[in-house]
Amino acid sequence: MGAHPDIFEDLRRVGALKRDRLNKQPSDNALSRHTDVNASRDTVGAWLRGTRFPQQVEPLLGVLAQICAEAARRGLLDTPADSSQECTVAQLLDPQRWRESWHSEQHRRTQANQDAAQRHNAHHALKEDERRARQQALADRPRPLHSWSPQRLGVHAAIPGTTPRDDGFVLPRYIPRPHDTHLRAHIKAATTQGARPQMVVVRGASCTGKTRTAFEAVRATLPNDFALLFPTNAEGLLAVLAADALGPRTVLWLNEAQQYLNDAKGEAVAAALLRRLDTMGPLLVVATLWPAYDQTLTRRPAPGQGDPHPKARELLAQAHYTYVPDSFTDHLDAAREAARHDPSLTTALQTGAAGLTQILAAGPDLVQHYEHPAGEHGPYGQALISAAMDAHRLKVVGPLPLDFLQAAAPGYLTDTQRASADPDWFTHALTHARTRVKDTTPPLQDIPRASGMGALPGVVRLADFLQQHGRRARATQSPPASFWNAATTHLSDPTDLTNLAYAALQRARLRHAAHLYCAAADAGDTDSLVFLAHMREAAGDREGAERLYREAVNAGHTLALVGLARLREETGDHEEVERLARQALEARDPQVLMLWALARQVKRDREGAERFYRGAADAGLVDALAHLAHMREAAGDREGAERFYREAADAGLVAALVSLAQMRLETGDREGAERFYREAVDAGHFDALVSLAQMWLETGDREGAERFYREAVDAGHFAALVSLAQMRLETGDREGAERFYREAADAGVPYGLVILARMCLEAGDREGAERLAREAVDAGHFDALVSLAQMWLEAGDREGAERLCREAVDAGNVGSLAHLAQMRLEAGDREGAERFYREAADAGNVGSLAHLAQMRLEAGDREGAEQVYRQAVNVGLFDSLVNLAQTRKKSPEMYERYGLDADGNLAEPWEWPEPRAL
Repeated sequence: MGAHPDIFEDLRRVGALKRDRLNKQPSDNALSRHTDVNASRDTVGAWLRGTRFPQQVEPLLGVLAQICAEAARRGLLDTPADSSQECTVAQLLDPQRWRESWHSEQHRRTQANQDAAQRHNAHHALKEDERRARQQALADRPRPLHSWSPQRLGVHAAIPGTTPRDDGFVLPRYIPRPHDTHLRAHIKAATTQGARPQMVVVRGASCTGKTRTAFEAVRATLPNDFALLFPTNAEGLLAVLAADALGPRTVLWLNEAQQYLNDAKGEAVAAALLRRLDTMGPLLVVATLWPAYDQTLTRRPAPGQGDPHPKARELLAQAHYTYVPDSFTDHLDAAREAARHDPSLTTALQTGAAGLTQILAAGPDLVQHYEHPAGEHGPYGQALISAAMDAHRLKVVGPLPLDFLQAAAPGYLTDTQRASADPDWFTHALTHARTRVKDTTPPLQDIPRASGMGALPGVVRLADFLQQHGRRARATQSPPASFWNAATTHLSDPTDLTNLAYAALQRARLRHAAHLYCAAADAGDTDSLVFLAHMREAAGDREGAERLYREAVNAGHTLALVGLARLREETGDHEEVERLARQALEARDPQVLMLWALARQVKRDREGAERFYRGAADAGLVDALAHLAHMREAAGDREGAERFYREAADAGLVAALVSLAQMRLETGDREGAERFYREAVDAGHFDALVSLAQMWLETGDREGAERFYREAVDAGHFAALVSLAQMRLETGDREGAERFYREAADAGVPYGLVILARMCLEAGDREGAERLAREAVDAGHFDALVSLAQMWLEAGDREGAERLCREAVDAGNVGSLAHLAQMRLEAGDREGAERFYREAADAGNVGSLAHLAQMRLEAGDREGAEQVYRQAVNVGLFDSLVNLAQTRKKSPEMYERYGLDADGNLAEPWEWPEPRAL
């Protein structure tokens, strides 16, 4: 067969073959490591996604040969390459085909370059004029690298000590650490002539120096002819990319990258950046991210849930990460040496803390300034900061309008403070909240304009360190009514409004949630219509809910069809339900069809459920076939179930093969079960090897079981090493068991070391047990200290158990505080138990509040229990609302209908707000 005219399409077909039918085997890492390919794992992945052209044909042929070998091993060479039936797998992977295709593309590229070169001189002046005109029209434009100050790029000012610059900005000596070396080497390689565009992410918590790290790396490695662009927001960045104004030899600076990627336009930004990274370099994208935002943007959704950040996740997956440590613990000697020549560092070191960057950025003083406001205007400034804290912790991501803060502040003040406020209270309060703490960082900070001088008018942002502090310090407090009302009136971004509405809903502030959802709907967010409809339906207002569902459906929101059909069905309007069903099927939204199918299944409408599961499967959701199989299996139709499982397996759902195997096992067909397990293994589902091993073990064939466990290990399923160790233990071979446990730990499965530790303890070797548990901690199993503490407790050493739990807490395992509380409770120390439960709750383990409330109830302290349940509702545990009602001897139904007022008391009956569209 001749070469395909589009090599990238063929590459994507090979990538799909490897991903779907070869179950990602060989891995991109293996392809780059075990072949003659002189390319990284990411490069191989880019080839097989069809996003990068291989610069040489031989490395590509090496990759294809490995894939071909895997396909041959699985017996797939003579099968169709894909659903198009255009060629077989062997034909798709034919080396001659790829040589011709590669040379054709290379020739096309060479010819295109030659043509472009011929046109270049004739059109160069015109293009330059056009490019300059486009850039002049942009609010954000690249400027020479040397023209950007560290302050303008977001570097925190430091506490005074060094000679300040003319603008008063203090920058202490920089102390390079190992992560700096790696980052600078990567940036230097990425900015050489001919390098491809690259993205680097500097990740670290608030005030750890991530922006300074990025700034110093750029300043130390980039040539002077590079330009830098720091867009104001996602909209400005999209404008730059749309105008093709981000040329080679440019740095795109995305400090606090969540402001671009977690924005309402974040997915558009990520998609545009991915396209730009696939074009001409050298180009460097430098982003800084907090860990929490990185997790939000890269976390894969659970099955059946929506995926809000697929493009952001794809973008960050190809970035080079540098992780900035939270402290200078391992580099204090270097800091002390630098401090000999830098008074700022000297002052920071005098605190005795390892968090030098936090101290330098005046974090503790910011907290002191906030919590202990001085002067007659201090409490009013504190109120503004508290409102900003609540906004940030409840996920307002945009700038904070001053009008919003002014309207929100009164609820944070006492009656006396409000009564004695002078007419200019807000001006004075804002002055206090903008005071530079330690002459460095103000709590409320101006946001610089995209270009030119000055700040954006009418908006501020809260200092990073106070954002972090607010999430802890105000975790169990719900904002006052003035906050919710101000947000409804003065915030306009739909994302901010819906985030706050959800926060209000979780905290049972139902009236405020309804008004915020209504404001979001008025701002164009159709999801909010559905959320409002859900609320009204739950409150028994079927008529109001139906109006909202219909409005959402008319706006194109297919999910609203499910709610609307549910209400129509309750009235017996089956004709309308059927019409809505047809509309849902025509929309081909697989998630909506799945919800509809589940609803039909709950109603025991098997025929209707199957109809919608089939529709979801036809719309591309393979999981729907598994649901169809489950239904048939539950109905006793084993033949039908097997048919659907087989269809699901053929569509790429390998887990369906395991279900088929289990069905065969239930009928005693071990041979059939093994065949399906083997088929699952061939498709890359190596857990099936463990199932095979267990199947053999149940028959007493230990030798066969061990063979399958070893096969699982060879396939990368290292948890099977623990099973092998257990088998050795059962035969009395402790030495063999320990060998397997250690091998598992070396392979990244360290919990076997905890089992070994327990074995040592049972043998009386306490020292060996603790050593093994600490090895497990060093290997990444951070719960090992808690496990060891439990062993100590079982051995009667309560003091040793508490010591280990405290050590686990110091290592960041907040859950250990609950263990400490339970130990104290069992020892009869209720006061100590309550103290640890409270500490656990303050550290974010909100489930401890339930234990704390139960303790109060058992002690007869109903008032104390009520207080804790109120706090539980305030942190978003809506289920505690029923407990709160019961402690107050009130009807839970009234609480669930009207919710709480901002002050935590049962709300009076209130009227539903109506979106303007209605």
